[in-house]
Amino acid sequence: MTKWVYSFGAGLNEGRADMRDLLGGKGANLAEMAAIGLPVPPGFTITTEVCAYYYAHERRYPEDLRGQVEAALRRVEEAVGARFGDHAKPLLVSVRSGARVSMPGMMDTVLNLGLNDATVDGLAQNAGDSRFAWDSYRRFIQMYGSVVLGVDHHRFEEIIEHAKIDKGVVEDTELDAQDWHRVVAGYKDMVEEVTGRPFPQDPEAQLWGAIGAVFGSWMNQRAITYRRLHDIPEEWGTAVNVQAMVFGNMGEDCATGVCFTRDPSTGENVFYGEYLINAQGEDVVAGIRTPQPILKARAKPGERSMEEAMPEAFAELLRVRGTLERHYRDMQDIEFTVQRGRLYMLQTRNGKRTAAASLKIAVDMAREGLIDEREAVSRVNPAALDQLLHPTLDPKAPRTLLAKGLPASPGAACGVVVFSADEAEARAQKGESVILVRVETSPEDIHGMHAAKGILTTRGGMTSHAAVVARGMGRPCVAGAGGITVDYSAQTMMSGGQVVQAGETITLDGSTGEVFVGSVPMIEPQLSGDFATLMEWADRVRRLRVRANAETPTDAETARRFGAEGIGLCRTEHMFFDPERIGAVRQMIMAESEGGRRDALARLLPFQRRDFVDLFRIMAGLPVTIRLLDPPLHEFLPHGEHELEEVAAALGTDVARMRRRAAELSEANPMLGHRGCRLGITFPEIYEMQARAIFEAAAQIGKETHNAPLPEIMIPLVATRRELEITRTIVDKAAQEVFAEQGYHVPYSVGTMIELPRAALTADAIAEAADFFSFGTNDLTQTTFGLSRDDAGKFLPLYVEKGILPKDPFVSLDAEGVGALVRMASEKGRGVRPDLKLGICGEHGGDPASIRFCEEIGLDYVSCSPYRVPVARLAAAQAALSGGGVDRTA
Repeated sequence: MTKWVYSFGAGLNEGRADMRDLLGGKGANLAEMAAIGLPVPPGFTITTEVCAYYYAHERRYPEDLRGQVEAALRRVEEAVGARFGDHAKPLLVSVRSGARVSMPGMMDTVLNLGLNDATVDGLAQNAGDSRFAWDSYRRFIQMYGSVVLGVDHHRFEEIIEHAKIDKGVVEDTELDAQDWHRVVAGYKDMVEEVTGRPFPQDPEAQLWGAIGAVFGSWMNQRAITYRRLHDIPEEWGTAVNVQAMVFGNMGEDCATGVCFTRDPSTGENVFYGEYLINAQGEDVVAGIRTPQPILKARAKPGERSMEEAMPEAFAELLRVRGTLERHYRDMQDIEFTVQRGRLYMLQTRNGKRTAAASLKIAVDMAREGLIDEREAVSRVNPAALDQLLHPTLDPKAPRTLLAKGLPASPGAACGVVVFSADEAEARAQKGESVILVRVETSPEDIHGMHAAKGILTTRGGMTSHAAVVARGMGRPCVAGAGGITVDYSAQTMMSGGQVVQAGETITLDGSTGEVFVGSVPMIEPQLSGDFATLMEWADRVRRLRVRANAETPTDAETARRFGAEGIGLCRTEHMFFDPERIGAVRQMIMAESEGGRRDALARLLPFQRRDFVDLFRIMAGLPVTIRLLDPPLHEFLPHGEHELEEVAAALGTDVARMRRRAAELSEANPMLGHRGCRLGITFPEIYEMQARAIFEAAAQIGKETHNAPLPEIMIPLVATRRELEITRTIVDKAAQEVFAEQGYHVPYSVGTMIELPRAALTADAIAEAADFFSFGTNDLTQTTFGLSRDDAGKFLPLYVEKGILPKDPFVSLDAEGVGALVRMASEKGRGVRPDLKLGICGEHGGDPASIRFCEEIGLDYVSCSPYRVPVARLAAAQAALSGGGVDRTA
C-alpha cells in the first residue's frame, strides 16, 4: 500500500529534512524540527504524490487516502487531548500548503478549521475567553470563505469595517465577544447569499474542502506566474500540512511572529524579526497590522519589543535560533506562536535574502566554520548578483524627500508611479521603468511586482508579503510608509501635503526606506569586501574562462573591473555607426567600383585603428576576439533624400543613380542576406582594411607596453570551409604586410563564428582552416528554430506558458536542439584539431543554466555583457563544483 500521509510531532516523526521532494519543504522541516527536540505542534503531511495523483485523475484522491488521514488525525487528537468536531473540547487544525521550494504567499492556507456554531462554545469554555473563541471563528469563516468557497476577501473586510464604525473604534482588537458574534452572523449570511449554500458546519467536510483548496491553489494564476518566474516545474506539486492549532490571539500573553536568524537585507549576524501580541500569523505577513520588532535594539520610540514584553519566550526563541542555524547551516526564516507564554515553532525554511545578504551570509558562515569555501560559492545564486552590479543613489546628489518607510529590500529604483499590478506589467512591456505603489501587496500582485523596478507600500512590515517577495526578486522595496496616503480612485499618493500623480516619477532607496520626488542621480557600485572574497573563492575552482562582449573603451574598462579575462566578441559594425564615420561607410557600400570603395576605406582606416588601439591598451596581454564586419547592409544604406544627396556628393555622382544603387542593394530578408563573410568575399578590400587596422594597433600597443594583446580575428557567418579559407587568406596577407612594415610580430589566430546549422554539421571540415570556434548562439538559435529574435517575443511567452518550450531559447540555451549542434560542432572540430579553442559569445554566455551546459561539453570560455561577468564567473565555478564537465587537462 502506498504511504500518502506522514506524521510529525509528539514523539513520532516519519519524515526528515531530506524528504522535501515528497513532503514539501514545510512538511520535511516540521518533522526535522520535531525530531531535534523543538516545540512543534503535532500534525501530518499529505505528500506531493497525492497532488500529482489529484491532477492526473480529474481532481480525485487515491482510494486509501481518507483512511490514512483519519488515522493520522486520531493520533493528533490523542497527543493534544482534544477531539476533532467535539462540542466540549474541540481540536482545531491549520491546513497549509508546502511545495518543495519556498513560494511565499502564492498558495492557500486555512487556520482554525473545525469551528462551527457548536464547537465555538466549547473553545470559549476551555479557553475561558469568549472573545478569543469568536475572534477565531470569524477568522476561520473569513479564510475558509475566501480560500475554499471563493468569496471575495473585501466583502468580509466591509463587514468588519462597519462593525468598527458602529462601535466607534479603529483597531480589530477593540471589538469584544459580542461584536465578533455579530460579525460572524453577518459573515454567514453573506456567504450564503453569495454561494447559495449555508456555511459548512461539518468539520470533516471543512477539512476535505480545505485540502482540496490547497491542492487546487497549486494551479492558481499567482502560483503559475511565480513558478514561471522562478523556473519551478509544474510537476513538482505541493504537499498539504494539517497541524494542531496553537493560538497567538488568546490575550496579552500570546503572540505570533516571523523572524530570520540573520538580517535578510544586509546579512548581518543579528536576530531579525517582528511579532504581534494577541494575533494570528496572517496578521503579520499580510500587513494588516504593523508589527513590533523582536529585538529591543531595533525598537523605535513607542514600540515594545518581544525581548521586553515576553522575556522568557524571547529567550527560548533565541535558543531555537542558534539550534536551527547550527543544524541547517544556513540562515533560517522562522514562524512561531506564543500561546499563554509558551513558544511553539510552526515553520523553518532557508530564508529569502538579497544578493548582498546572500554574499555576506555565505562568506561569514565559511569564516565561522559552519560551511567551507566551496559550499559558500555554491550558496549564492549567480543571477542574484545582478542586484549588486548596477548603480545606487549618489549620496552627494540633491534630492527632495517625500516620505520614509521601512528599508524592506535594498537597492535603488527610479520610475513612474503606477497603482496596479496590471498597469505595471503593461507599461513595463513598453519599455518604461515603473514603481508599483500599493497600500499593501497581495499574492495577486506578483506579475506587477516582477515587472516593476521598485515597490512601495504604505502598510506592512519587514516581513510582509511585499518585503519577502521583493527581496526574493531583487527588487528595491520600501514598506510601511505610513506617512503616505494612497487614493486608488484618484490615482494619487500624498505625503505632507505634496501630491504625486500616477505617471509622475519617484525614486526609492530600499536601503534606507526613503522615497524621493523625481529622479535622483546614481553612482557605480563598489565591488569589494565580501563580493571580492567570494569571487576569489569562485575563481579558484572554476575551469571556464570568462570574457566580455565589448567594442567601446567604457565597456572594456567595465569588463576588466568586473574580472573579465579578455574580450570574447568585439562587434566591429557597432563601431561604424559613429557620426564621424557613417558617411564614409555609406560611401563604401554605395560605391560601384573597387576604387570608390578603397577611397572610402582609406578614410575609415584611421578611425578603425584608433578603435583597436583603445581596446588593446585596456586588454594588453589578454585575448581579444574581433568579429570582422557583419552588418545586414540595410542598416547602413542611406535613408531619405538628405542622406542620398550627401552620399552622391561625396562620390561625385547624382542622386538618381544613388537611389538606383540603394534599390539594387536592398534585400527582402537582410538577416539572411549579403552579410558576414559573404560581404568579405564580395568586397575583400573591407576585410583587408579591418585586418590592417587590427595588426597596426596590436603592434603599436605591443611596442608601447611590451605586453601585446592576443588578437583573435573571427570570420562571421561561415557556412563552408572554402569561405573561411578565402577570408583567412585576406587576414594572413594583411598580417604579414603589417609585421614587415612595423618590424614587429604579434601572435594572432584566425577562427570563425559557428552560427549556422550547416557550419555545425560540417565543423570537422571547417576546423581544418580554423584556430578557434566561437559559437554565436543568438543567430544559431534563430537559424535552428527559424525564429526572428526581434519578432518572436510576441508569442514565445505563450510557448513557455503552454509548456511547448521550457524557457525562452534566446534567454537560456536550448540544450536539446541548439545545444546538440554546439556539442556536435565541438566534437567534430576537436576530432580534427584537438587544440581547437572553443567559446560561446551569444547572450547565453551570461546565463547560469547555459554556462552549466558549456562546462558539461568542455568549452574553454564564455563571453557575456560586461555587467554579467561576475554572474558568469560564479556560475562557472558552480558548474565546475557540480561535476560532469569534460576534463581538458587529461
